Amino acid sequence: MIEFHLDGRSGLSPYQQVVQQVRHALRLGLLREGDQLPKVKDVVAALAINPNTVLKAYRELEHEGLVAARPGVGTFVTATLAHNTLAHGPLRQDLRRWLAKARKAGLDDESIEALFMSTFRDAAREDIA
Repeated sequence: MIEFHLDGRSGLSPYQQVVQQVRHALRLGLLREGDQLPKVKDVVAALAINPNTVLKAYRELEHEGLVAARPGVGTFVTATLAHNTLAHGPLRQDLRRWLAKARKAGLDDESIEALFMSTFRDAAREDIA
C-alpha cells in the first residue's frame, strides 16, 4: 500500500501532491489494478490534513478513471499508467550511479533536483523543436 508524504517546499498543494504520488506509483507499477488506496481517515491522521483535501485528490483520480470509490469499503485502483516496468530496473541503477556522482561532486538534494529538472526541461524542449 502507498504511504503519502507532503513536501512544503514542492510548490504543490497537498491535494496535488497526493494525486501526483498516486500517478507516480501507477507509472512505476507500485500500485496495480485492484489495490486499495489508504482510507481517507488514515491519510488524514498520518499527514494532519483536512479530509476534504484527501477526498478532492481521490475524486480527481476517480474522474481520470484511475480509481473507483466503493462506499463503505474504500477506494481502489481501476487502471494503471505503467508502460515498460522491465526497463525501470536498469534505468534506476543508472540514475542511482548518477546521483552518487552528484553527491560526490558536493551537490545537495535541492541542487540535484534543480540540475535534473533543468536538464529534463531542456531535453524536452529539444525534442519538441
